[in-house]
Amino acid sequence: MPTLALRTAPSGLQAGAPRTVLSPVAECASLVADDLAAAEAALPGFVAAAVPAVTDIAGYLVGAGGKRLRPLLTALGARAVGHHGPITRLMCAGEVLHLGSLLHDDVVDDGQERRGQPAAHRVYGNAGAILAGDFCLAQAVLLAGEEGGAKATVELARVVTHMAEGEVLQLLHRGDLSLSRDTYFDIIDRKSAALIAWCAAAGAMAAGDARAAAALERFGRGVGVAFQITDDVLDYTGHAALLGKQPGQDLAERKLTLPLLLAFERVPGLRTELGAGPPRPERLPALLEAVVGSGAAAAALDEARRRVEDGVAALAAIPEGPHRDGLVRLAWHLVERVS
Repeated sequence: MPTLALRTAPSGLQAGAPRTVLSPVAECASLVADDLAAAEAALPGFVAAAVPAVTDIAGYLVGAGGKRLRPLLTALGARAVGHHGPITRLMCAGEVLHLGSLLHDDVVDDGQERRGQPAAHRVYGNAGAILAGDFCLAQAVLLAGEEGGAKATVELARVVTHMAEGEVLQLLHRGDLSLSRDTYFDIIDRKSAALIAWCAAAGAMAAGDARAAAALERFGRGVGVAFQITDDVLDYTGHAALLGKQPGQDLAERKLTLPLLLAFERVPGLRTELGAGPPRPERLPALLEAVVGSGAAAAALDEARRRVEDGVAALAAIPEGPHRDGLVRLAWHLVERVS
């Protein structure tokens, strides 16, 4: 098979011809527009429960929108391997699991906002949010079983365990300024990348194509780690609004992310200063400048790009075509959105 280009350029445009400029995500979504529309229409029904209160809590988060990155990855991955069957439940399984994890995370972290509105636990209480999150986790595994078969179901159950382990690891190391890079990567691999990897590979699992599933899982894991690193970089580069955050929020909370871990190696006295307590608000701009000026944020983004390169290389095992190209474009967009 020919070597797979790491970055794909737009094709099929005649020089000088009028054209509509689409964002990279919209361009990729257009390849599976019908699948995405079906999943979006079905999603509210998949978080509906026999107990109306559960429907209200889970539906509250669904109604707030979201990137729908996980359904998009599932659709592109499934169609890239020639899966022509129904995939709506598979697409929604990853998103419903993600919703459940957000409900839980906001309780654990005492998050105040989610997707531009008060976090669900602030509206419905901690107990309600936790139990609605439990419902979403169980519903996600059920959806995977209905459309994906045994392999997809077992692997999604494994993802749930990894996500729980990652959350506990993060909790145990909260405020630990001696956190190692290996532990940081272990946390984000479990918390974020494991689900993204499953979403990318779910269609191949459902189709019984083990070779393609392994390739897509490797792709998704690389992209998932890169996606989280890039989110961490956004906090330092003035693009935090893309995440609905104020610049420097992670730094103000002394959250150990890759840019800060790298800055500890480059900025004398930084670890000691933060070890004495959270920085004063008036001190935050200078600290942000020090981290960025040290090259730590840029180095973290370079690591994210290396993870994407590794993931994209795995797609050489997937047949050439527009859906594979869409996966490549989407992967690069997820790290280049900061530049």
